[in-house]
Amino acid sequence: MNNQALKVMIVEDHKLIRVGIKTLFEETEGFDVVAEAETGADALVRAIDTSPDVILLDITLPDMSGFKVIKKLENSDIDAKIVILTCHDSEEFVMKAMSLGVNAYVIKDINTELLTFIVKTVNKGAIWLDPKIVPLLREKSTRIIPQKQTSRAMFRNTHSNLTQREYEVLKLVVDGKSNNDIAKELCISEHTAKAHVCNIIQKLVVDDRTQAAVKAIKEGII
Repeated sequence: MNNQALKVMIVEDHKLIRVGIKTLFEETEGFDVVAEAETGADALVRAIDTSPDVILLDITLPDMSGFKVIKKLENSDIDAKIVILTCHDSEEFVMKAMSLGVNAYVIKDINTELLTFIVKTVNKGAIWLDPKIVPLLREKSTRIIPQKQTSRAMFRNTHSNLTQREYEVLKLVVDGKSNNDIAKELCISEHTAKAHVCNIIQKLVVDDRTQAAVKAIKEGII
């Protein structure tokens, strides 16, 4: 085992999905799947045994909710980052997860490249909110995410150092698009898309694209 690898635990009761997620991380450099569980009780035991860095956690489990698992982990010595990976985008579930301070809330139809990227950046301290739930949070609580700015002119006043093209790229980053997706969307090369993303990261004074997306949402840039 690579001692530098990021230790991941997968908590998912559907075997086919669990195996798919496990295979993804086992085949991606820099990850070590140290445990998997299909129930909340098993997850708690396995977390204590393996001390994962990041836990990919479904909400709906056979014996208890993922939320209850999080609460029980808070009373243990486990200090893992929590990534909710679910098919639920209801107001009740989203707000509950936010109140428990999860590190990421991800809808299961996410592409594999982005999922591994989210897990890496969450482990470094970033927060990820699936673009699908952002409108819900805006409507529900401006304390979580401010309302969008009302005009492009206001955006220029706040972030005049971003070009129009970089702004277009930033919107796609917020939507969870990869560099390849951005290149296809804007009819540019993948190298150019990557360069735009790097420029955005520098200009927004953040460490990575996840933090750029979070900042764009929180500050109402997008």
